[in-house]
Amino acid sequence: MKFVSCSNFRRVGSLAPVLFRSDHLGALDESDARQIRQLAIRRVLDFRGVDERRSAVCALPGVTVHSLPIEPTIVQVLNGLLAAGHRLTPADVVAHMQDTYRGFVRHNTHRFAEFFGHLLESGEPTVFHCTAGKDRTGFAAALLLHALGTPRDEVMRDYLLTNERLKMPAGARHGLAPDVAAVLWRVQPEFLEAAFEAVDRDYGGLPAYFEDGLGLGSQERERLRSLYLNR
Repeated sequence: MKFVSCSNFRRVGSLAPVLFRSDHLGALDESDARQIRQLAIRRVLDFRGVDERRSAVCALPGVTVHSLPIEPTIVQVLNGLLAAGHRLTPADVVAHMQDTYRGFVRHNTHRFAEFFGHLLESGEPTVFHCTAGKDRTGFAAALLLHALGTPRDEVMRDYLLTNERLKMPAGARHGLAPDVAAVLWRVQPEFLEAAFEAVDRDYGGLPAYFEDGLGLGSQERERLRSLYLNR
């Protein structure tokens, strides 16, 4: 599947073709909307913050949108550093992106628990997304694939596929130098690894995080497998 107005729309790993991940659906052109409708998607799980949703309302008709807001922080942090006279380097962005991913675990685990709650309700065709479909969405997809027993290298492969798919929108540099903006609009293994390092430090590993943080015990994970593994 190739789309113009949502370049990062794709199936999640090799799961059953009812689960999709994407960048935001607020600027769909007619052709892309028609292709997505053909996938029979009925449920949209939206990780964007309040202002993000308001500025680009979901343009996919006939779906139920569930808001799981995780407010973006990275652009505000970088803009604050620029305003203070700091000369940003790509390494600065990498470090702050790692902090963002640690924050997914330390401040937003409840949102990812809600995400799994929706997925456990039914196996209806679903797309989940944030604005670029790379960070909040990327961590959600990685958690889902891990919960389903996907090997770690395949989880990382799905995560890094964003670098082949996502197109930086016009005007998305936010005043950053090109080499700095390029880091912001890509994903790196170090980002996702930072989140899982936080899982290890704060919960003692993924099994405990699934159980204690996300409410995914053995029964819930078995239900996920029955709903979303290829069948």
